[in-house]
Amino acid sequence: MPVGAVFLWLKRRWRLASGVALAGLAALTGATVLRAPAGLSPQEIDTLYSVPLPAPDAPMQVFHLGHSLVGRDMPVMLQQLVTAHFGADGNAAQHHSQLGWGTPLRAHWDPSEPINGFDTENDHPNYRDAKSALASGRYDAVVLTEMVEIRDAIAYFETADYLARWAESARAGNPAVRVYLYETWHEVTDPEGWVTRLDRDLTRYWQDQILWPAVAQDPDRQPIYLIPAGQVMAAFTRRVEAVGGVTGVTDRQSLFQRSESGELDPIHINDLGAYLVALTHFAVVYQHSPVGLPHQLTRADGSDMQTIAAETAALMQETVWSVVSGQPYSGFPAK
Repeated sequence: MPVGAVFLWLKRRWRLASGVALAGLAALTGATVLRAPAGLSPQEIDTLYSVPLPAPDAPMQVFHLGHSLVGRDMPVMLQQLVTAHFGADGNAAQHHSQLGWGTPLRAHWDPSEPINGFDTENDHPNYRDAKSALASGRYDAVVLTEMVEIRDAIAYFETADYLARWAESARAGNPAVRVYLYETWHEVTDPEGWVTRLDRDLTRYWQDQILWPAVAQDPDRQPIYLIPAGQVMAAFTRRVEAVGGVTGVTDRQSLFQRSESGELDPIHINDLGAYLVALTHFAVVYQHSPVGLPHQLTRADGSDMQTIAAETAALMQETVWSVVSGQPYSGFPAK
């Protein structure tokens, strides 16, 4: 079964099973299931993120926890960007991961919940068991990724709670670790409008119902920083579509995979999308502009990635920096 079809099947199963369970709970108790309040005032949030992150002066050891929107290729692309940035010293950068198919943070945490696609997605040399890896204390940065549809994750899989648990686990292993939440996206064919939802979801879901409630659970109120890949994709889409396309990219769908028959995969990104997301990770994790970084990279299997025209790569790099720089929730000084 193609990955896209597997993803859609799993999403329907999760939504049905979890929705029935919550509906039953509400029926038994007569209660309405509501999310917990964020517990942080706007002033507290602004204060918490008012101190910018210093840019690392050496390559970081990074752990990625998530699913196929992390994938194998994007972290490898990120590592190549780091090597290009730091020169020979960049070869010291290492990344490891634990992935699944559409896996929520709760399933990664709870051994009683199956991780669909675990054997397939982790059949590579960069796999490490997540809990053991974080307990080792070797990682400078931990990037956490929630399943999509993000509305379902919040409603049925306690995203904020499990984000807080994973952040606590990372800090128990290394108190100086930097913890990140990777903002992803929904299906490009979403009837509400792909860019429209990216605009709306940042505040209504990623911040108000995930990030702030998770940070509020930490007694020390330590920041979890945002890698705003969804916002970057929206900004790049607007720039491309405003001029009727650029070399190799005609519109938003150009960032997504297609089957051999040409059928669109509405959720999984291709090499162009993975490169854009890798640039976003680089800019946030290293607090540095990605402008000028190489754009001809290799995939995890060693093959050359899809060719990106120099002018298109430059537009991607400039777009990333325009979005993330000046974003205090990503560790930058506010503009």
